[in-house]
Formats: sequence, structure tokens, C-alpha cells
Amino acid sequence: MANLKAGIVGGAGYTGGELIRLLINHPRVNISFIHSNSNSGNAVSKVHADLEGETDLVFTNQLSNDVDVLFLCVGHGEARKFLEQNKIADHVRIIDLSQDFRLKKNSTLDNREFVYGLPELNKEEISSAKNIANPGCFATSIQLGLLPLAKEKLLGNVYTTGITGSTGAGQGFSSSSHFSWRANNIQAYKTLNHQHIKEIMQSLGQLQPGLSGDNEKLSFVPWRGDFTRGIFISSQLDCDVSEKELTEMYEEFYDDDPFVHVSREPIYLKQVVNNNKCLIQLEKVGSKLVVHSIIDNLLKGASGQAVQNMNIMFGLEETAGLKLKANAF
Repeated sequence: MANLKAGIVGGAGYTGGELIRLLINHPRVNISFIHSNSNSGNAVSKVHADLEGETDLVFTNQLSNDVDVLFLCVGHGEARKFLEQNKIADHVRIIDLSQDFRLKKNSTLDNREFVYGLPELNKEEISSAKNIANPGCFATSIQLGLLPLAKEKLLGNVYTTGITGSTGAGQGFSSSSHFSWRANNIQAYKTLNHQHIKEIMQSLGQLQPGLSGDNEKLSFVPWRGDFTRGIFISSQLDCDVSEKELTEMYEEFYDDDPFVHVSREPIYLKQVVNNNKCLIQLEKVGSKLVVHSIIDNLLKGASGQAVQNMNIMFGLEETAGLKLKANAF
């Protein structure tokens, strides 16, 4: 089988840069073009300096249908607009990293129907999909922490906090993305009103009917952190099942998923920075259960998961191009 030909739209941002890094090292992919109106004609390594010496690719403002898969690394609201304004051939499979097609009510556009791309929940559907809506970063980490409980119908009210690095805000400048603001600082934001809550409840409802659309069941407080990448989630709920039984239940649920691992030791963020893993740890005090889950927001929370979805779509080894080592120190 010949290598897949991939195109990238919106290659100048953080997720675009990580996607390029992954694909130029993927054993079964060739990048055909990287689209960017603002950087057309510039060397990719001029924008993404970490790729100096790795590639001689140049940004272009031209699109081509001579690809097998097209990744959309554009802002929220821009993916749907792009597809409405540009004719993409029917044979081209699309993986969208924005939130435009994640909810079922928004998952179709003309003749394209998007499957929600959380492999640990929808792997069978992804394997036959033509279009994928890549999950959000907070959504990925929270869902992976709660899916085994949903399968056993154990979810009631869930209280979740999560802290993310500055790359979660994208490359655009804002008052809260400057170094002088981020350094030695944290802040809660979008308290109880984060946009990922709807997709989280939609997925949990697949395993525990009645949760889908009941957004009041999840109380989520996200935080901006003083670091560049990674997400640390802690979800608290009442649960009468023993910690031993819960740990075994989690291990069984994720037994066939290569990137999700249940740890019996305390987990910390550097274990997942620069790789596509999600690590989960359970703690129990009396009837209170806390589920910790951690990911790299740019990899398992974005570009790494997009490549994982591509691998599944095209029948490749799920871990192809994603055998990455964590920074660790």
C-alpha cells in the first residue's frame, strides 16, 4: 500500500505545528501541502523553528484535492466556513480539530457526516468514517476519566476541576497569554460554562442513557496554569464501589486501548507532556471517589489524537507515528 497523502489547512498555529511534526515522522504518510494564507511562501521551519533541519516544506495558499486526508487546524467556527467556501472532493477524508462538528446536532454539512473521534469510545465508527470531529482537549481528559463509570451506570453529580497550560489558548495574543501575566499566576475561567461540557455529556450519555444533554450533572471549573502544555483533571463524585474494584474495572475497560493507562501510583503532568497518553489514577476516601486524568493538550488533546484517528480510519497500526517519549524531567 502506498503512503497516504495528507494536506493541512491552518498549519501555522500550535496544533498545526504539532501535526506537522508528527506527520513528517510518520512511517506511512507524506505531506502534500500545508495551507496558510498569512505565511504563504514561507518555509515551515521559519514559523516552527523546532522543525529546522527536519523538513524543507513551504507554506502555500493553494489547495489540492490530490490527497487522501485533509486536516483542518483552524479556529472554532472557521472549519464549517472553510468547507462551505471550498469544494473538497468526496474521496478526501476530513479530520477537523475545531469544535464545529462535535455535537450531533451540528455533525453534518451537505453530504458529509462527522463522527466524534474519541477512539476509546467510538473506535468501530471511526474505522469506517469518512469525516472525523476531533474532541476538545478538556473534553478528552474528562471523558477518559469518567467513561468506565458511565458504562457501569455509576455517574451521578460530578464536580470537576482542570488546569491547562498556556498553549491551550492558541497562538493569538491576549492579556492572559502574555508571559508577564501567566508567570507565577493561575486563574479560573468559564466557570461552570465551558464549551466542552456539552460534548462530554453527549459521550457519557452513549454509555449511561439519560446523561446526554443533562449538562447540570457536570460542574466544571477550568483553570489557566503557569506552564506551557498539559492538562490535569480531578473529578469528584460519590461512589460506593471499593477502590480495588474500581481500579480493576478501569483496567479492564481500557485493556485494548494503547494510549490509556491506569496507574496505581500518584500521577504527575510531566509523564504525559510530549506523548499521546492519558494516565488515570483513582483515589477513594469513604464514599468519595476522585478520578485524576492527565494528557498533553496538544497531542492526545489535539494533534496526536487526530493522527490516532487517521490511523484507525485507514486501517494502520493505531500507534503508528505516535510512539513518543514523555519529557519526564
